[in-house]
Amino acid sequence: MSDAYNRLAPFIQEYIYNHNWTELRPIQAAACEIIFDTDAHLLVAAGTASGKTEAAFLPVLTKLYEKPSNTVGAIYIGPIKALINDQFQRLNELLREADIPVYHWHGDVSQSRKKQLLKSPSGILQITPESLESLLINKYQEIIRLFGDVRFVVIDEIHAFMGSERGCQILCQLERLANITKNQPRRIGLSATLGDYSLAEDWLRSGTNKSVITPKVEVPKRQIKLAMEHFYVPEKADGSEITDGDKYIFNLSKSGKCLIFANNKSQTESIVASLRQIAANQLSPDIYHVHHGSISASLRQAAENAMREPHQPAVTAATLTLEVGVDIGYLQRVIQLESPTSVASFLQRLGRTGRRGEPADMRFVCSEKQLSSEIPLPQQIPWQLLQSIAIIQLYIESKWIEPIEPIKYPFSLLYHQTMSILAAMKEISPALLAKQVLNLSSFQYISQEDYKLLLRYLVSIDHINKTEENKLILGLAGEKIVKKFQFYAVFPETLEFSVKQNSTDIGTIVIIPKVGSQFGLAGKTWEVLDVDFSKKTIFVKQVEGKAGIFWRGSTGTIHSKILQRMRGVLLEDTEYPYLQKNAKQRLQESRQLAKDFELDKGNIVKLEKGKCCIFPWMGTIAYNTLQRLLNNFCRESLEIKSIGGINPYFMTLKLGKGKFEQLYPEILSLCEQRIVNEHLVADAEAPEIQKYDKFIPHPLLRKAFASDYLNMEEIRQQVGFW
Repeated sequence: MSDAYNRLAPFIQEYIYNHNWTELRPIQAAACEIIFDTDAHLLVAAGTASGKTEAAFLPVLTKLYEKPSNTVGAIYIGPIKALINDQFQRLNELLREADIPVYHWHGDVSQSRKKQLLKSPSGILQITPESLESLLINKYQEIIRLFGDVRFVVIDEIHAFMGSERGCQILCQLERLANITKNQPRRIGLSATLGDYSLAEDWLRSGTNKSVITPKVEVPKRQIKLAMEHFYVPEKADGSEITDGDKYIFNLSKSGKCLIFANNKSQTESIVASLRQIAANQLSPDIYHVHHGSISASLRQAAENAMREPHQPAVTAATLTLEVGVDIGYLQRVIQLESPTSVASFLQRLGRTGRRGEPADMRFVCSEKQLSSEIPLPQQIPWQLLQSIAIIQLYIESKWIEPIEPIKYPFSLLYHQTMSILAAMKEISPALLAKQVLNLSSFQYISQEDYKLLLRYLVSIDHINKTEENKLILGLAGEKIVKKFQFYAVFPETLEFSVKQNSTDIGTIVIIPKVGSQFGLAGKTWEVLDVDFSKKTIFVKQVEGKAGIFWRGSTGTIHSKILQRMRGVLLEDTEYPYLQKNAKQRLQESRQLAKDFELDKGNIVKLEKGKCCIFPWMGTIAYNTLQRLLNNFCRESLEIKSIGGINPYFMTLKLGKGKFEQLYPEILSLCEQRIVNEHLVADAEAPEIQKYDKFIPHPLLRKAFASDYLNMEEIRQQVGFW
């Protein structure tokens, strides 16, 4: 064993010996050196199943064993409850012989267990950002007693937090804790899918004066099995039929442990309902589960348990709830429905399989409606197939992963943290509040003038009041917001109705169905018996068949580099070895289509009936920018009657007679002018995107939207290549 092993606490050495480890993994040995020999923060960037969690906790627990803390000694922050529960079990096993307690804290943990921590704060606290926000508000007077001697903060799956308001919230929380306790704990970030380490290092060190060390270790090459197939769905299909794609997935998954990833809840429900139907027709056992945020905790737990059960086949369809590192045991295969939205997501999902030295096995299944001769050109292109290939190729060719851009103006979070600090401190002077808030690193670009504008507005709508002593307190309207438990989260909540079969929780749905109607949930079909509007509860009974699903999903933000690689896939002659028969044929057809319409020579194609199509080959943000540029500056000159399309793949325009030839020169001319993002946002606009944007003055909303959701510079760079 290495020197790192010899420096670990005796109980950890015994654990390693009892579990027959022959050596520490390279990332674990490197992490031990950094924690033991420096005072720097640590970024553990290594693949799935590389031992990242142990890399963080083996040295941290050793440090706490050698010098016990007077309060909670280490905080572990995870993105979802399931991951926290999973890590709680793993740490409990590791700490069985040590006098270091582990507590987990989120909405599903019992009050009695939480009271134990509050009574005697020590050891490890595993918590969500939302529960940490609750403690900062409701236990403000006890923060030093609870966290005064915190030595380490471990942030798991940091790629899931970076570039989001939730990630900014965590940074605010850690800085607020440090300000109260006058103690700056070391931070440890964990991730399997980071492209640019420097961006993650900048994020991890935010608001501190410590450096970040990322150990560079040789990662053994993994074998990967990839396959991609394509299917047509009958044009008039309503979702209740069993398709060829469903049968293909059934055969791929029926005899082992398989995880099916979909990009939205509706797809998970639909595929499991189909697989159950096929299994019933073939008199095969029901081994199917659904795992997403609207499924009840007990059914999600049942799915996780089934996946962990050795030597028993089990199939679970999931959204990103199982994308992060919840341990679900040995997986033989991952199936991806359609394309993931990012290379990072592809790698997370691929990493769920191929453990114990076996190859990672991932199958892509892309479906589209049956084509007919009347379908316009842009709909004839198999976008999901192209995107799947592009994502795979970007990683295979250059190991590229999306860089995560920071948010410059998180005004919704600014409101949230302002109200949180007010709720915790009860009253505070305007100057001290501004100092506490604007000194948080997440708000480094927000000026005092902008903050004054926000505070004055919040006073005007009674979210904040000013006392006779010129102190600020919560107003009546503000108290109503802050007192709801939903306030702790910076992501928006949806009004959902609970679904119950007798006393058993099935999950929740958003749209309220009528009594007697049927809907799908947890991969089964339910008939509505009664709706209790006061308790927001729908009572159901299970029935046969496959019914519709009640969710709407968004596609997420797609990076421009993926669209540019999709163009390459469409125009090059490369054969990809993982394409199966149908997928290969479909790609050949679309490449021929691209030649017929000369998509290699230009990005704008004339269609029938006065319409034309732009193929921008740019990502979601650039697509939105181009759409606004045309709408704001070309409506009259090009006599644009309508703008349609599917973001970010193509844009259709209906132009005035004889205006087609002017379209590209007009766009090029606009790019040569001094048009900036702000010029694309109308004075009357107030784009509400984040949870608390409805409480933000409109000029600030316009400023944030122009900065964080538009990119005129990219339009200039790309249009020249058209």
